[in-house]
Amino acid sequence: MNKLKFSYLFSKKKPEQERQPTFNAKKTALVFFTLFFLLYLNYKPYESAPHQIASVTEYLFTIYRFIIVQTLGIVHEGGHGVCYILPCPQFIMIAMGTLLQWGFPLGIAYYYKKQGNMMAFFAGLFILGISMDHTAWYMSTAHEGAILSAHKSFLGVDAMHDFHYIFSTLGVMAYESLISGVTKVTGHLLMVGAVIGMFFEAFSNKN
Repeated sequence: MNKLKFSYLFSKKKPEQERQPTFNAKKTALVFFTLFFLLYLNYKPYESAPHQIASVTEYLFTIYRFIIVQTLGIVHEGGHGVCYILPCPQFIMIAMGTLLQWGFPLGIAYYYKKQGNMMAFFAGLFILGISMDHTAWYMSTAHEGAILSAHKSFLGVDAMHDFHYIFSTLGVMAYESLISGVTKVTGHLLMVGAVIGMFFEAFSNKN
């Protein structure tokens, strides 16, 4: 009988609340993402010219941003890589980079929402916002030519410019500024919305 009770205790699933982040963890995440967003707006990482980092704050921000951007860059190239394996049409192959780059954080957000972990859900949306903002910058350079120069390329070599090809194929190159602008605003709204959502989640009394 004791053996059965022992087995039951360890096989029983924990309540949903026990798998959720603590209030302190939520507040820590809120502070981190709020500061990150404010620094993001201040340093305009994709628009500013290379310069000497002058403060510890900017240095730490640069490290965090580098990790996020490199991760998204790997995912982006992985999207192209899928079509190097599968017989995709060229347009799909080129578009897959951005689709997977957006789909990856969106998938994470969806997964954690299904798990009931709203802080992780909002974190996923925040990263999606960063991804879209970076894509907006990429879109805004489409007019510069069909080849993306090595110093702007994630791989560090001259490569085909995804959005020069996509916009040219769709015949929307004249609307580059509008499309990139809408994408940028959407990305920023996602980041703001995620931080607001984190605030209410961190100070809610649901648990």
